Amino acid sequence: MNRPETAVYIATTVDGFIARSDDRLDWLDHDTGGEDYGWEAFRHSVDALVIGRRTYDQVAGFGIEWPYKGLATVVRSRTLTTEDLPATLRDEGVEVSALPAGELLAELGKRGLKRAWIDGGQVVQAFLAAGLVDTLTVSRIPILIGAGVTLFGALPGDVHLTHVETRSFGSGVVQTTYAPRATATR
Repeated sequence: MNRPETAVYIATTVDGFIARSDDRLDWLDHDTGGEDYGWEAFRHSVDALVIGRRTYDQVAGFGIEWPYKGLATVVRSRTLTTEDLPATLRDEGVEVSALPAGELLAELGKRGLKRAWIDGGQVVQAFLAAGLVDTLTVSRIPILIGAGVTLFGALPGDVHLTHVETRSFGSGVVQTTYAPRATATR
């Protein structure tokens, strides 16, 4: 299959949550010491974004200009349609798709896209379950929130990870990159 490489680049709390139970992301506000944790380099390494509906709703609700201009962006949703998006986002090329992970990547590959950022808990879980994540970078923010939305959920089998790199930053953030291997059946 001719598909783009896929990369997850996401932040979690130390206790493994990507959002509070009400989807708020306020825990991300911390003193970075001016460090971008490799964000700019990562952002310029991708030409597509596959984002989940809940993550899209959060970003759209920030009340700021769309932060992913220049990326071919697909919102994965079974209930939202492209026509439901604001015209400004449709003009930016943002679209909605309910295609399964493999079919969606094949479609992006046909468009000549080379590297897709996979973002949002359920989307990451779906791509991992399908064996379609090439790299997984998790930045653990030094905070415990006790409850919320987890990054990882049920999978059809174990996903073995090969450690690629771990970096630590003065702000207390620890960032680890893995390369998932085959998903084993249980």
